[in-house]
Amino acid sequence: MAVREGEVLLVIDVQNDFCPGGRLAVPKGDEVIPVINRMARGFRHVVLTQDWHPDGHSSFASTHPGHDAFSTIAMPYGQQTLWPDHCTWESAGAAFHPGLDIPQAALVIRKGFRPEIDSYSAFFENDRKTPTGLLGYLPERQLTRIVCVGLAFDYCVRYSAEDAAQHGFDTIVVEEACRAIDLNGTAAQTKAAFRDKGIKLT
Repeated sequence: MAVREGEVLLVIDVQNDFCPGGRLAVPKGDEVIPVINRMARGFRHVVLTQDWHPDGHSSFASTHPGHDAFSTIAMPYGQQTLWPDHCTWESAGAAFHPGLDIPQAALVIRKGFRPEIDSYSAFFENDRKTPTGLLGYLPERQLTRIVCVGLAFDYCVRYSAEDAAQHGFDTIVVEEACRAIDLNGTAAQTKAAFRDKGIKLT
């Protein structure tokens, strides 16, 4: 497979807690791993993201007595879905899945490590203002096209792709290399949003 100059493969949150047996398992999440590994062989530039939460993170349902996982609450930055505890610092669940094989990955973006705010996107935390640094990294390396893969399609992949497109990157999401949580139709909503925003779903 020819190496694609000017393109970066953005591999989003392929971590143990998002795969079967994990604390916030995405259905069939591990099925993306061989697809992503094959794709990665054609990319010189690969960036990984890693959900990385402290204990007691504000997005955990356990932090909010009386609230169940997958319910929503109002946070200073907007509505927040509450999740089971997951991807806590240095835990086995926060580690990348052992089947992921991308030795050329040059950068790991950790997100969600601030206790008071969640972070879905590879570019910004959920206040839509606090940057991760990726927006500076990509232009420095003359990377103009972003191919998004990983977990979950309707949350972290969606937010990352939408931010990429909003900031002028040619943005592609490879559906075969993603899996969705699909809370109350969020997978279909994500596909509609991609159509509206000119994000290629292939």
